[in-house]
Amino acid sequence: MIKSLGYAAQSASTPLGLFTFDRRELGPHDVQIEILYCGVCHSDLHTVANEWKNTVYPVVPGHEIVGHVVKIGEQVSKFKVGETAGIGCMVDSCRTCSNCRESFEQYCDDEIIFTYNSQEKQTGKTTYGGYSNQIVVDENYVLRVSEKLDLAGVAPLLCAGITTYSPLRYWKVGKGDKVGIVGLGGLGHMGLKLAHAFGAYTVLFTTSSRKTEDAKRLGADEVVISKNSDEMNKHINSFDFILNTVSVSHNLDAYTELLKRGGTLCLLGVPESPHPSPNIGNLIFKRRVIAGSMIGGIQETQEMLDFCAEHNIVSDIELIPIQKINQAYERMLKSDVKYRFVIDMASLKEE
Repeated sequence: MIKSLGYAAQSASTPLGLFTFDRRELGPHDVQIEILYCGVCHSDLHTVANEWKNTVYPVVPGHEIVGHVVKIGEQVSKFKVGETAGIGCMVDSCRTCSNCRESFEQYCDDEIIFTYNSQEKQTGKTTYGGYSNQIVVDENYVLRVSEKLDLAGVAPLLCAGITTYSPLRYWKVGKGDKVGIVGLGGLGHMGLKLAHAFGAYTVLFTTSSRKTEDAKRLGADEVVISKNSDEMNKHINSFDFILNTVSVSHNLDAYTELLKRGGTLCLLGVPESPHPSPNIGNLIFKRRVIAGSMIGGIQETQEMLDFCAEHNIVSDIELIPIQKINQAYERMLKSDVKYRFVIDMASLKEE
């Protein structure tokens, strides 16, 4: 086994702290990666606090991982030692169901293996994530990362980037479309950047007028204060697509009535309690759709990374040492970050 070092939570009520554990030895198709940077996703916080009631402790979070390949299995063909690579939200799946065969591994019917808090196929043990010095992953679930971009800013692309890219691509957002982004956080700021890069007229919906200047810097053509009914009413029946990144329960009717006939409201966040039941008339009388989307498959994630490299897109981040992770969680609860924390894993060497 490969001795490894990371930060883990031992229970829902204890802070993350230093943790030693074993990674599996490399199999023939495995890649060993020295982790340079790991983004901090809100899902990490939910899992550590056991808010989804499925956490296996100790838990090492982190699924926005960028690093260097330091060792490869004897049959690895996709990566070489020294190359830069990324790991996203999943490290394996059944590979045989229709979704996996069609490169939609994120919707695997049988056995999706998440980067942390899942059961590893090879050992049967719990997977540990990127708040650590290294990771071992099958080459088929490892991504190529361009050295042209700031690698710390690339890390959140492995979750926040693909989570917004996938629905924008699926609904064929492009030039001539009017697209709304609800919420300006880790997901929302990536949604703005990507929708703008796709050529859409992009509108941010926010409850705070203080975010207007930043939103326009990130790619918004217009900012609408969602609490202002006059501003909202100006946009009724006008949007082709709205990407809703907000993960707290709220009234969806305010957004469905802004859609054109046949328009789609896509939800990305899982709220702490169900959204109020939408007005079905808003859907029926304009053939509008409320849909959902989750990350992306490996092939699409690679496409997203290549697109971002071509268009010089990375996340806006605040780089922190691993020793400040608990303070970062507290700040995330207050939405006090622009727009994603990323851990500099070199700081782990100071432990």
